Amino acid sequence: MKLKNIALSALSISSLNMRAKDKNPEISDILPSIRENGVHQTLLVRPEGDGFGVVAGRRRYYALMKIAEETGKKLKAPCGVLDSDDDAVAIEASIIENMARLPATELEQFAAFKKLKITGRTVPEIANHFGVTELKVKRILALANLKPAILKMYDDGAIDVPAIRLLTMASKSKQAQWLKLAKDEEQDTPRGHWLKTWIMGDEQISTKTALFDLKDYKGAILTDLFGEQEYFADPDMFWTLQNAKIAEAIAEYEADGWQTELMERGQRFNSWAYAKRPIESGGKVFIAVGNDGEVETHLGYLTNEDAKKIKAILTGEDEFDSKKAPTQKPEMSGPLKEYVTLHRHSAIRAELLKHPLVAMRLTVAHMLVGSYRWSVESQGTKSRKESTAISVAGSHGATIFEAERNAIYELVGLEQFDSPYSPRKRLANGDLTTVFARLLELDDATVMRVMAFAMVESLQADEPVVEALTYAFPVDLAAMWEPDEAFFEILRDKKVINAMVKDIAGKGTADSCLTDTGKAQKQIILNRIAGHGAEATPEWRPKWMQIPATHYFDKATCPPSKSDAAVSKVMMALVTTDTKKAA
Repeated sequence: MKLKNIALSALSISSLNMRAKDKNPEISDILPSIRENGVHQTLLVRPEGDGFGVVAGRRRYYALMKIAEETGKKLKAPCGVLDSDDDAVAIEASIIENMARLPATELEQFAAFKKLKITGRTVPEIANHFGVTELKVKRILALANLKPAILKMYDDGAIDVPAIRLLTMASKSKQAQWLKLAKDEEQDTPRGHWLKTWIMGDEQISTKTALFDLKDYKGAILTDLFGEQEYFADPDMFWTLQNAKIAEAIAEYEADGWQTELMERGQRFNSWAYAKRPIESGGKVFIAVGNDGEVETHLGYLTNEDAKKIKAILTGEDEFDSKKAPTQKPEMSGPLKEYVTLHRHSAIRAELLKHPLVAMRLTVAHMLVGSYRWSVESQGTKSRKESTAISVAGSHGATIFEAERNAIYELVGLEQFDSPYSPRKRLANGDLTTVFARLLELDDATVMRVMAFAMVESLQADEPVVEALTYAFPVDLAAMWEPDEAFFEILRDKKVINAMVKDIAGKGTADSCLTDTGKAQKQIILNRIAGHGAEATPEWRPKWMQIPATHYFDKATCPPSKSDAAVSKVMMALVTTDTKKAA
């Protein structure tokens, strides 16, 4: 920088001066001193056109101009001349000059910082030159996200600081919508907390809640201009990554022997509703997940309800017996057990109609061992839930059975019921004789067919022998039943639903939706069955509705799996190849 006395006539305010657009400055405080002693601090100027532009020292320049006007003298000013192509230095000089005298407004800082950024200065360099933090520089530069009209409203005082902070997180289209509302006197303009919700939606998830590495998140992050909060712009992507980490944590706890219970998203863990218990006394791990993404893990607790049950079992003892620790939640609810049992019974007995020799052997077994239904009383299909009764009545197995019922009744001369699902009335003795006489007229093969029907109609739905039949002849259960609305209506346990998602869509998908509602996860299963967004898998069936039946978590609370386990060893050993061929 060269020092030089330059005539005032050759000087003008540079466009790089951070206060170039301001009105004439207040100089009354420095004018008397300059009149008396002159200017002792040089002005910083740079070559501009035929003269020089004042980068720093604007008030001194105006003071000298005032004195020249008063005295009529042609004055000169001591100047430090910068290189004409060093815009960054010129801007820095202007900012230093003005900030040392009077703190600049946020918009003035933004204008200056932005110019420096354009000239190639980095954020650390800008922060270092002016003694401010890098975070402050970043926040001020974030004002670049705002539309000029919003900046103008802020500069005029029409927008307060909290609003401008929030608007820096809004997209350009969202800012345009806000401006339109602000200009419409008949519309309410979003302000305060409403503005935050209006910009970000109901899910406001801070990056501080993430269990995963933020590098794995590929979406946008909304940053508050003046605060330290950052928010995920894509909640769906956040929950996919967050749920995967929660699934990993659950797997680790269960590997260590803990029972885990993932609470419904948004459900609070109220400590007063739980009792502290170690793992040896049945203590569980409760994982609470907030709607804001926060995950809290509570190790070694039981619900007060479970604690009271155990205390009652222990006849008043205070300490818990680990052998009597609470079992995990049943895999199948009562309505679900009934639904699966009736549908399996419907499919298997429809198949039994085709195997009269097997039915004959089953009949003889009933004669020897007995059954409370051996009066050949019809096994009803009524259910506690109307939707289950309707579902079973409309099943493929029920359709086959009713067609055979009609044919058999016509063969033996019996009248059909008003409804195939109404209770059957006992036959009078005269009717029994009539049926017996009719059977004497029929050939052996037809009588075997009638006998098979009678056995099938009296087959007990909840007896393990129903599962034993699947070892005597093949049953295509998938052809007889498919998941329907009634099934999904009574499917409520989120842990089981998530296991089904894993079954049909894979572990990654199941983990990604771990904390989603049961309804949302059931929709994933339906989408995969139908082929929405992936290859269709219409042949998928839950483990309960396969041959043989298996379970997801607990065989003891899964009747089909429990029954299969009870009969499989005996049937595998006793049902010979010849018996199957005969059947």
